[in-house]
Amino acid sequence: MSESSPLTRDIALRLALAVRELPGLDLRGFIGVVSERLGLPLTAAKLASITVADLTQWLASEDGKPASHDKEALKAAVRLLWGEGVDDGLPKAQPYAEGDIPNSLRVAMASNNGELVDGHFGSCVRFLVYQVSTTDYRLVAVRPTAEADTEEDKNVARSALISDCQLVYVQSIGGPAAAKVVRAGVHPVKWPVGGPVEGAIGKLQTAMQAPPPWLARVMGVEAASLARFAEEDETDVEEA
Repeated sequence: MSESSPLTRDIALRLALAVRELPGLDLRGFIGVVSERLGLPLTAAKLASITVADLTQWLASEDGKPASHDKEALKAAVRLLWGEGVDDGLPKAQPYAEGDIPNSLRVAMASNNGELVDGHFGSCVRFLVYQVSTTDYRLVAVRPTAEADTEEDKNVARSALISDCQLVYVQSIGGPAAAKVVRAGVHPVKWPVGGPVEGAIGKLQTAMQAPPPWLARVMGVEAASLARFAEEDETDVEEA
């Protein structure tokens, strides 16, 4: 993607959601194909002109064989490119200045829909970023991942996207990706049950009042009771 023609947030989200409907497609390659066919910059009007026949032709292999994706998947992808169903109740970030919430952590939540923790680290469409203390929390940023996925190593790029956070909550994350997150200075936390962000934050706020050793290290304080947790096996990824 040309640096002089960056994707807008809306366009990036449409492309990322469309690719999710078409297993096996690489977002970076898909953006390249669409850009070549429609020209830069990509706009909502240009995406609205795409048909199922167009997409089938563009995704055909070099030997002329048709795309392997079924027609319903292609239809769903085209509707998303048009912008249909893209607005999924995305929460709005609130203004935040350093120090507004004293003694707080910055926490990213892997999300695909609304204000939910429902994403895998490597495939979620956005990170919701919160400032969290034991008594308060605030959504301070919404960060789409589509631009990161155009980079050669998308997990490094995704890690950089949340490098100002101390924690990232995910439904799942692979070992190599977790290592890259840790190298970025962020502690991954598995939240496999998923669900509303407020549930994950509520449990975190309770833990912050008497932090176990791994959380105490993140917070930069002494653990409430080292003896209580001494026998726990610690790994690079905690499970909340």
